[in-house]
Amino acid sequence: MPAAHATTTPRGRRPVVAALMLGMALAAIDGTIVSTAVPQIVGDLGGFTVFSWLFSGYLLAVTVTLPLYGKLSDTFGRKPVLIAGIILFLVGSLLCAAAWNMAALIAFRIVQGLGGGALQGTIQTIAADLYPLKERPRIQARLSTVWATSSVAGPVAGGLLAGYADWRWIFLINLPVGAVALWLVVRHLQEPSRPRPATRPRVDWAGALAVFATGALLLAALVQGGVAWPWFSASSLGLFGASALLAALTVVIERRAAEPIIPGWVWRRRTIASVNLALGAMGLLMVAPTVFLPTYAQSVLGLGPIAAGFVLSVMTLSWPVSAAFSDRVYNRIGFRRTAMLGMGAALLILLAFPLLPYPGEAWHPALLMLLLGAALGLFQLPLIVGVQSTVGWAERGTTTASVLFCRQVGQSIGAALFGAIANGVLAARLLDAPVDGLPGDLDAVARTLEDPGAVSSAAAEYLRRAVDAAVDHVYVGAAGAAALALLALITLAPRRFPVITEPSDSPTAPDPAATPTASEAAPARQDR
Repeated sequence: MPAAHATTTPRGRRPVVAALMLGMALAAIDGTIVSTAVPQIVGDLGGFTVFSWLFSGYLLAVTVTLPLYGKLSDTFGRKPVLIAGIILFLVGSLLCAAAWNMAALIAFRIVQGLGGGALQGTIQTIAADLYPLKERPRIQARLSTVWATSSVAGPVAGGLLAGYADWRWIFLINLPVGAVALWLVVRHLQEPSRPRPATRPRVDWAGALAVFATGALLLAALVQGGVAWPWFSASSLGLFGASALLAALTVVIERRAAEPIIPGWVWRRRTIASVNLALGAMGLLMVAPTVFLPTYAQSVLGLGPIAAGFVLSVMTLSWPVSAAFSDRVYNRIGFRRTAMLGMGAALLILLAFPLLPYPGEAWHPALLMLLLGAALGLFQLPLIVGVQSTVGWAERGTTTASVLFCRQVGQSIGAALFGAIANGVLAARLLDAPVDGLPGDLDAVARTLEDPGAVSSAAAEYLRRAVDAAVDHVYVGAAGAAALALLALITLAPRRFPVITEPSDSPTAPDPAATPTASEAAPARQDR
């Protein structure tokens, strides 16, 4: 099937790009805006023991539906999937605002997540449809900027709404934003005309259900393990065992399906498989700064929540800037080498974190995060643009969804793995603590340090050093994830990405290290 863009003129793109940015803002801000309002929500609805599922349920729904939405967008078009996703997200937001207890709110957050999965994957795919290869960094940089800004603004907005209005407004403000995005999509997004298929498209619902169930059980085991129950408890082992059995069943179903949700070519093509693994490793390492750096800033450096948030937010300032200029690098040396350059720099920066002086100044980790954002911007965007450019329109949704799915799974694995590392280091350090009765996990230690009178000054200093050691080990683990990303690119990624030259790409030069042969450039793949 020939490649085509959803719209061809810059004037026609503008309202669609505005809709994509609004939709991206909805998906990005919803992951963080709830966090600062948890005390008010729990105080109103109760359910303190299960409130973590407000985040886990949303994450589960987003992650496990990404492959399904990617396949649906390739089969039926991007527009109907994006419209359905926005509507589902808004319905979930309205229901969350009307929740009467914690169980209802968690269920409605899952509904929101079902819409959020469509937003994340389809928006990235439409962005690639809208622009030829040379111009794709522009729209990807805009979306990165929206994501970064929303991630920083979310906790602030959530705190203000919960403190000065009502926590239900956290969900109600999605309605006007989503309504504008929906109107722009319905009115202005024009998809390319495609020949009607000889046979009616079939959706692999059995495969979709198997993927959903496998992902839900695996992510539930990763998210709740070590939190709701011990890692080697019957609950953890049962969930991991059930997810392994379901994974085997999923492979059998997908091999027999005429149009599988996760087709085999996603892993048979070296370019896509290597990018999936590399971005999965990036999701793994991202847990270190996003989850553990705020605790380090408050517990070790003694910063308040706002200042600790600033130490992290500087990474979101350099990331989109670096991404916006990455095309000047990959147009010279190629997608693979540019990504390797970015991840190599990230590896060195992560290894530098344990070398920071104790207790140090706030600008020390802030500078490292500024550099890390620049390095990861140079890594992620070339890989996303590159892998999207190796497939035609009919495969781009599935390819994009597989990349985002692997990144999300990497984050979930990282949260579980690095949480276990941090708590293990803390437990070892607290065995020789100067006083008895100290907390034994990272969250409890952080809460203890927030109360100056909870322990003696000597014990507090010992706890700070224990937290410092725990976070140092986490960053070393993150450096290991960076090394895995580099290894995937070195051993699996082809030196030249087989870029498909689309009609609108002809005036521009594709990746100079990625000149495809005639067989590579054909949108129809033999292994599809």
